[in-house]
Amino acid sequence: MAEITKDACGWHVRQEGLVRPIDRRTDQIRVIVDTLLALTILVGVTPIILLSLILVRITSRGPAIYAQKRLGRNGRCFMIYKIRTMYQNSEPNGPRWCVPGDRRVTPVGRLLRWTHLDELPQLFNVLQGDMSLIGPRPERPEIVAQLERALPDYQRRHVVRPGLTGLAQVLQAPDTDLGMVRRKLTLDLHYVDSRSFWLDLRILLATVLHVLNIPSARIAQIFRFPKPPDETDERLSAPLEGAVAAPQIRQRLTTVPEAIG
Repeated sequence: MAEITKDACGWHVRQEGLVRPIDRRTDQIRVIVDTLLALTILVGVTPIILLSLILVRITSRGPAIYAQKRLGRNGRCFMIYKIRTMYQNSEPNGPRWCVPGDRRVTPVGRLLRWTHLDELPQLFNVLQGDMSLIGPRPERPEIVAQLERALPDYQRRHVVRPGLTGLAQVLQAPDTDLGMVRRKLTLDLHYVDSRSFWLDLRILLATVLHVLNIPSARIAQIFRFPKPPDETDERLSAPLEGAVAAPQIRQRLTTVPEAIG
């Protein structure tokens, strides 16, 4: 279970038992491949990033890029970068999950979210070694502890570096409730247990189709991914016992923070 503490980065989650033996050579190769691919992609998308930053800056107040604390491999805290899609100071009362039609999202932000261009600055997180191109999405430290109360296996996502894209991201829509977090977790754990360069390549290619809004069921069929969990699956949608009994916890777990997904 996670132990929540504070460090220089703010909230920090120390998760016992997450550090597992890995093939150091394979891990080094993965870092090299991630770095080369991230640099190559950056060369092509830098003009798009710059144009997006200009549009954000001239259409709403506040910085064009924002940084947010996330948890990475083995629960280590780092700062993730995204192009801002919401109006400045959109969470005066703390983290609040985004819902369809959320008025906090700017007009330009809606376009950036729909095209996923707001995620491109995370290529710099890959170059810094905090993220990989492929892996589970990193979550806010304030929310991780709450999710782990409801989903004890949630901490297993952190045995690998989080990713800019991943199996759960291409097969599931952004989370809107705890049930969706639970369904994504099954895909994240499948990735953690089955990770390979071949699987990473298929996910990278599938991301292109995902950006083009190809249905997830079709993507799973083309790349022979596991079938996306069914929303009617009783194992995934059954009520949780005690874990989200506290009203403040239940409130946090039934809405989705801006940067999730």
